[in-house]
Amino acid sequence: MSENKRRNPKQGRALATFNAILEATLQILEAEGEARLTTNHIAERAGVSIGTLYQYFSDRDEILAELGHREAESVRNRISEIVSKNAEQADIRAIVRALMDGGTGKPQTRMILSETLIKVRGESVLGEHHLAFLKSVSDLPGKQRALTNEQAFILTQAAISLLRAAAAQPALGLDRKKLEDELVRLMESYLGALG
Repeated sequence: MSENKRRNPKQGRALATFNAILEATLQILEAEGEARLTTNHIAERAGVSIGTLYQYFSDRDEILAELGHREAESVRNRISEIVSKNAEQADIRAIVRALMDGGTGKPQTRMILSETLIKVRGESVLGEHHLAFLKSVSDLPGKQRALTNEQAFILTQAAISLLRAAAAQPALGLDRKKLEDELVRLMESYLGALG
């Protein structure tokens, strides 16, 4: 079934099935790991037939990409909310924590979701999320200084890239609290240099 013929759930039952597939995928990924994540196992855990799963998703990666998209959207919304609460001076530590905590599971799970999102939907998906974030905070009242597109890119991508690298290298045994402190220092130093 081609991408444009996939079902797009709009009604309650279809949406419940779609969400059950996503939830089952996340449960398996968290509890059993990526190696055990097959479409058959997902369908079984979700309580649907494999044919039903394929009505919504062409393969496992497409399911992971949808979860990755939702994860990125959730984090973006959380950061927009943090910025909107105090538009004059955003709480950098709260932003770093939102990036570190994500919205879904373990850091390794979030890394898999992010990497698969990029693999399935292309590198441009990061830019789309970045632009959506900038749009969400661009009209906030009381901002002292708006960042240029380039400055916002450096600020967000530095933190995101470092967190992705940390998740990809658990053997380094990085202390979470110390990593948070260093990311806050990095972001505050950059913003201070712009001031």
